[in-house]
Amino acid sequence: MRQNLLSSLLSDLWTDLHDPNLLWQILALTGSLGIGWLLAKTFRQRLTAHDGQLRVMRLGVESFAPVLWPLLALGLIALSKFVLQQWMHVNLLRLAIPLIGSFALIRLAFYMLRRVFARGGEPGAVVLLAEKIFASVVWLGVALYITGLWPELVAYLENTTIPVGRHKASLLVVFQAAASVVITLMFALWAGAALEERLMRMDSVHSSLRAVAARMGKAVLILLAVLISLSLVGIDLTVLSVFGGALGVGLGLGLQKIVSSYVSGFVILIERSLAIGDVVNVDKYFGQVTRINTRYTIVRGFDGVETVVPNDMLLSTPVQNYSLTDRSLRLATRVGVSYRTDVEQVLGLLEEVATDIPRILKNPAPQALLVRFDPDGFELEVGFWIADPENGRGNVLSQLNRAIWKMLQKHQIEIPYPQREIRILDVVPGNESRISMKMPVTETP
Repeated sequence: MRQNLLSSLLSDLWTDLHDPNLLWQILALTGSLGIGWLLAKTFRQRLTAHDGQLRVMRLGVESFAPVLWPLLALGLIALSKFVLQQWMHVNLLRLAIPLIGSFALIRLAFYMLRRVFARGGEPGAVVLLAEKIFASVVWLGVALYITGLWPELVAYLENTTIPVGRHKASLLVVFQAAASVVITLMFALWAGAALEERLMRMDSVHSSLRAVAARMGKAVLILLAVLISLSLVGIDLTVLSVFGGALGVGLGLGLQKIVSSYVSGFVILIERSLAIGDVVNVDKYFGQVTRINTRYTIVRGFDGVETVVPNDMLLSTPVQNYSLTDRSLRLATRVGVSYRTDVEQVLGLLEEVATDIPRILKNPAPQALLVRFDPDGFELEVGFWIADPENGRGNVLSQLNRAIWKMLQKHQIEIPYPQREIRILDVVPGNESRISMKMPVTETP
């Protein structure tokens, strides 16, 4: 019966137990693990301390820290094995390399999955399930390798074929094709996420240009990954011409709106008519732009409701941008006073009250105006400017209205109630003349 790798390793390890040189292997293994942990910790601390100078290198260093330690330890163990095997048997280190390597591979896969699908938040159930499946597959592969069953499994997969159209392909080729596609796509998504994070930190570039560069970079990386994976599988890329023709027909028949939204998204990002943080009014939706994607834009209202607006709507309908070139916004509130009021005094008091509100700008200063003469009194308006429309308009108007009400009560300034006159016509029997009585009536709220 052929001796497998596990029995060979166990036999060699049992032999090494009686060899004094086993102590050197244990020291090399523990030293590699300890030094790898210290190097990873030191590297992370240095990058954190030099955040301003090493912003490029700090891309995801916090989440990459669990991967760095097993990688460094694996490299040190391999170096120790190479050095010690010149004088002694290194069976313990031979067993440690696949174990530490599989652990590093699992940590690396977890890092890439969370960087792509769970940036800035907790991983979802799908990501956690994918991590468990990948870890199980890796540990199963390590177990097969150590027990010596790996070559037999590879031979079985290679000899088992399945029909693929008019041809046949072995299960080994199918698994290799699937693995190549998944690996290349994951690397492309990871590189796209790193590129997007790096571009979004470039404060010197407009936010719209950063967003369009990130979207285009990610699209190019995914396209290259698909082409590379297809070529690795052995698929002739000329067959994509048929797919491209079918896709063109589909776009012409039923995907006009979707394609229009995607094209509109790139147009909006390139011409910079909208940017993240702008306060806009689109159709009946008013709020702050929180995200600009290639197909839609999210407008978050000041009541917390988020509206998904298709990008083609932002090009085909008028959009009021309150912060395109100047973030300053003029607001106004009106109040009525009695005709017995000194108008000049009230106008000055209104401007003084508006100046005391923190969010109201002092330059240009608030201005009180006599708008018109109502039937019941003067109608006055207080106009003012704010520089932070993203914080909402209702709260500053409420503060000003409350301050105006306190001022009117303090100075005993009358707010007139509407007054109406009712005529009661009484017809005297036998006499065509009418007696008219005038009765002033005051409407009270």
